[in-house]
Amino acid sequence: MAHPIVRSFATSNELSVSLADLVTELSAESIEVRDRFTVGISGGSLPKLLGADLKHRKDIKWDKWEVFFCDERIVPLDHEDSNYFVCKKELFDHVPIPPEKIHTIKPELVSENEPKKDEEATDPVSVEYEQQLIDVFAKASSIKFPLFDLLLLGVGPDGHTCSLFPGHPLLDENVLWVAYIGDSPKPPPKRVTLTLPVVNHARNVTFVATGSGKQDILHQIFEAPGRNLPSQLVKPVNGWFLDDTASSKLILPKL
Repeated sequence: MAHPIVRSFATSNELSVSLADLVTELSAESIEVRDRFTVGISGGSLPKLLGADLKHRKDIKWDKWEVFFCDERIVPLDHEDSNYFVCKKELFDHVPIPPEKIHTIKPELVSENEPKKDEEATDPVSVEYEQQLIDVFAKASSIKFPLFDLLLLGVGPDGHTCSLFPGHPLLDENVLWVAYIGDSPKPPPKRVTLTLPVVNHARNVTFVATGSGKQDILHQIFEAPGRNLPSQLVKPVNGWFLDDTASSKLILPKL
């Protein structure tokens, strides 16, 4: 990864404020140019870090947002494992984004049987969610991949991002926008995820990671290039937002 932009903050609160500044700026720019702001949000600790300061911002045109999820666990939307559920608690319940512009999966569509081998990257849930993206991004013209204004990504201790895991065949998917994974090494096993070409097609991509549990994998991502970890395969246009604990083993310059 050549010359990554790494911002490191003493506290998670400082990180949240700076992240909210970036999102606010990109939202305003996108709305001015395209009259909307399309954003993909990940789960884990990211929603809390994102919402902590952003939910208090009064200068955002929330009605212009179109929200998707970078990945989602196939569980009921009110289940504690649902990324939507966490985002709702940390952000959506506090800001006036129209509910119809928060695009969620329909977990009730999940197949009772695992997809056949030649269909293993699709499932009724992933197919329907991809159609939601098509409805938003491709109404006027045919496009190869959606062009998100911003994707906010996390990183797991194994280097996964979205629900793209090290060594998994989905890393080679280059046609689908949304893929199904039924064997996630991290529970719950059934998920849907944006594919790598969609992630790398976005106008802006930002990673967010905090805590001592991320020290070792961040060191591998930055100091051991060429391992083909999913997080290494993403082009983080806007770089990394880390706290000082997570970044403590990094040698490279930090802002």
